[in-house]
Amino acid sequence: MSEQNIAGPVVVIGAGPVGLAAAAHLAERGADFLVLESGPGVAAAIEEWRHVKLFSPWRYDIDSAARRLLEQAGWVEPDLGKLPTGGDLVDSYLEPLTKTPELNDRIRYNAPVVAVTRVGFDRVRTAGRELAPFLIRLADGTEILASAVVDAAGTWRRPNVLGGSGIPARGEAEIADGIARALPDVLGRDRDRYAGRRTAVVGAGHSASTTLLDLGELAEQVPGTEIVWVVRGSDQARTYGGGDADELPARGALGSRLKKLVQSGRVELVSSFRIEAASRTADGRVELAAGDQRVVADTVVNSTGFRPDHDMVGELRLDLDPILGSTRTLAPLIDPNQHSCGTVPPHGVDELTHPEPGYYAIGAKSYGRAPTFLLATGYEQARSVVAALAGDWEAARDVQLNLPETGVCSSNLAYGDLSGDEAGGCCGPVGISGPVGHGLATGISGDLLTVIDDAPAATQSGCCN
Repeated sequence: MSEQNIAGPVVVIGAGPVGLAAAAHLAERGADFLVLESGPGVAAAIEEWRHVKLFSPWRYDIDSAARRLLEQAGWVEPDLGKLPTGGDLVDSYLEPLTKTPELNDRIRYNAPVVAVTRVGFDRVRTAGRELAPFLIRLADGTEILASAVVDAAGTWRRPNVLGGSGIPARGEAEIADGIARALPDVLGRDRDRYAGRRTAVVGAGHSASTTLLDLGELAEQVPGTEIVWVVRGSDQARTYGGGDADELPARGALGSRLKKLVQSGRVELVSSFRIEAASRTADGRVELAAGDQRVVADTVVNSTGFRPDHDMVGELRLDLDPILGSTRTLAPLIDPNQHSCGTVPPHGVDELTHPEPGYYAIGAKSYGRAPTFLLATGYEQARSVVAALAGDWEAARDVQLNLPETGVCSSNLAYGDLSGDEAGGCCGPVGISGPVGHGLATGISGDLLTVIDDAPAATQSGCCN
């Protein structure tokens, strides 16, 4: 199976949508494989935003190989025209997929990977390197040998900082308990933290939009609930997206609703605000500072996006783009200064290859800090990489993508109940259709949610990690 003919399973890191898609394709190829998931169950990252609705309807959120395995097991597919929530994605698709005979005993939970290297080789040593198996060390000290590594670990566990210059704001670490991560369940389990209080949402992507809209609904229910939206840029046109012209109606509706909420005055917009410092006020609130400007709130929601963790593969030979942290070959194809999620060209194993034979990062992690990932993109990456590992280079290089073009795809998440024409759309799965979205046009993934950055362009559409 391995292109190196090294003994040992192919190890997939991450049991989110893209990691399990890779597992499904490996199963169909008859490969020996093992999936390592850091959390206690499937798609642990998605569990943290299970209340959030995706951009893309079900028809774009299901990988082709995964579908075939599920159908063989008697799975009844959901209504393909409906928009699932993160919870629906787990309960009705990913969880059943892990129960199929082909995957059931191939997934190890509570198995966070802390390091990947080659047996007997650090990054410097060359002679015979490609003949050595990979060595994967888990947090509990367990070590596993592998013939190849498919890294679908996502970016959900490594959020960007609030600081506007790419490093933490002064004092940011000291007020950590006043900062909430992206996509809190404002109307559900986290309601008490936000009801009747002042919240500052930092970021200009779709995760920020989703939270702002939920806060707007909460403000209608609970007097005294105040909302301030803090962004680095001066023009929010990209966040508002394509409106009625968006090929993913749910994504277009998200931007349109947010624009109305801001215009109504229910959300205070603070633009051109690059956070330099964060501190506590005398009464225990959080104060953000940018020059002479100040924003004070009870809670700050960090929706500034995510970045990949390459530390665990620091002894492998990676050719990373110095700006995005993706492979150098992929970077110009996904550059958020040039592309939205719908204009990313088809790509697969050739664009994902590193100087380290047998190691591939796929899903949200493959995009580095580019917020343009879609779940559909991740599924195609998984298919292409597995075909290459099987030696089927014709299939590996026959990459095809059909992505939606309007809007700033910054995640796979949609707001509110949509049905009928409004739920139509054509993307691939964080995305989810094309994360944790990459709509899944998708883009997410904790392997799943790709998520959203306060950057010039956005990320997933219907995809997850």
